[in-house]
Amino acid sequence: MKIAFIGLGNMGGPMALNLHKAGHEVTAFDLSQSARDKLAADGVRIAADAAACAAGAEAVISMLPASQHVDALFLGSAAQPALLPLLPAGTLVIDCSTIAAATSRKVAEAARARGVAFIDAPVSGGTGGAIAGTLTFMVGAEATDLERARPLLEKMGANVFHAGAVGAGQTAKICNNMLLGILMAGTSEAIALGVANGLDPKVLSEIMRRSSGGNWALEKYNPWPGVMEAAPASKQYAGGFGTDLMLKDLGLAQENAMAVKAATPLGGLARNLYASHSLAGHGALDFSSIVFSLQKKAG
Repeated sequence: MKIAFIGLGNMGGPMALNLHKAGHEVTAFDLSQSARDKLAADGVRIAADAAACAAGAEAVISMLPASQHVDALFLGSAAQPALLPLLPAGTLVIDCSTIAAATSRKVAEAARARGVAFIDAPVSGGTGGAIAGTLTFMVGAEATDLERARPLLEKMGANVFHAGAVGAGQTAKICNNMLLGILMAGTSEAIALGVANGLDPKVLSEIMRRSSGGNWALEKYNPWPGVMEAAPASKQYAGGFGTDLMLKDLGLAQENAMAVKAATPLGGLARNLYASHSLAGHGALDFSSIVFSLQKKAG
């Protein structure tokens, strides 16, 4: 299939590359020159802009930072023309960004008016999952549109869940990431407490991993440096999922909670912890660096 992939960051780049390796004809674009160069070195065709990227594509996949970027890409802004009017009827749009469900529904409505199919398919699994092609997709779509997208999603992920109509994928994702932010803060706090009492963080992490405190962070993404070689914590918290991205997702969860009058006290606390961590200058570091804010300071 001829695919346009727009957004080549830590997640989008590996996802586009997996589609390329699977034999699809991928053309990619990102505003970042370094992101474009990295994928070009792997043999992926790079376009000069989003419009050129999407020209002739049967499917357009986007992986962008926030709601405003998706809105601007498809519906246009003062800085860029809308992409949606350039897509012929029958084009399939798969937005893998994590954004507000209302934005997904807004873009989907505009797409439907032009005969373009739009689905929201945010992902979970981190950069490791993006590279390995083992992501989990949470999809909001009409069933027929999901089946069109499924062969592509299965080249990038191991799990595809149909959460409901357009926007449902985003709702599932913010619930998941709210829980992730809470459990990462709690895991960091527990390890920091143990270390403050002289425990070896590796030993403590293994004890908790095999006990009732076991969770995804302890299994795959330990926040303490040196405990897990492949985790961002052992790479100066570089790459991975940025603190500011987690803060954005926790903010989306709180906005949604207010809209539906749901009680999310732990989600609100986690959002405030990450906001403070970002203000302290750690916004670009992986979100597991929240451990900085929770450990006992030297001296």
